[in-house]
Amino acid sequence: MSFANFSTSRIRRGAHVTYPGGWGGPSFFWENVTLNQIGLQKDESTVKEKAKFHYTLTDGKNQVEVYAHEKSVTTHLEYKMLHREGLLSSYEQLQQYNYLFSAVISTGSTQNDKNWVLQMTNIYDRKAQNDTNPFAHHTWGDNGLATNGTDSIFIKPIKIEKSVSANGVERQIPFKILSGYELSTPDGVIAIVDLLNRNVWFYNELEPAEKLNISAIATAIFARRVHGE
Repeated sequence: MSFANFSTSRIRRGAHVTYPGGWGGPSFFWENVTLNQIGLQKDESTVKEKAKFHYTLTDGKNQVEVYAHEKSVTTHLEYKMLHREGLLSSYEQLQQYNYLFSAVISTGSTQNDKNWVLQMTNIYDRKAQNDTNPFAHHTWGDNGLATNGTDSIFIKPIKIEKSVSANGVERQIPFKILSGYELSTPDGVIAIVDLLNRNVWFYNELEPAEKLNISAIATAIFARRVHGE
């Protein structure tokens, strides 16, 4: 499997925009009046990012075109101590996170024009989820689906909690690590996208066309810019 015509000039990180969203209406203003009296300031900011890319993937006989774009919107509340600077002078709390990755895998005439559409999402909303954890963050790893209108491939994150040292000793990790993505159909797992080693593992019974399509999905996940793991 190889890349053909991977045009870096067409990969754009695009619009990383930060802007204050901290007006929040009269209640936000009066809350700051109260906080200012004890030396605190409450601000809200929103970061928007987007990117798009295109490349061609070939197995030596057939090829597919991948056209992808992604975007995210993140909103934080920041509490700052007035007239004081330093490591502990501010605290940032995640309020909302919305991420969408979409790609079209064009198979042309090689697969009866059955193009694949891939979508992956990750959404967090503190208020809607009634999350009271002040240190909460969005989950690492996205859920997704790829379909050509007839067949579907389900994509879910794989996380590890244990590690094995060079001498074979197994250790518990204090937190989960995103290690990759599992690709499956209703019949079972067909591939694993290994983010740690940048590999793709295929089910042995797959046809060449199926491997090419799965490779396009996997490389699109690897090529992400806004939410690359």
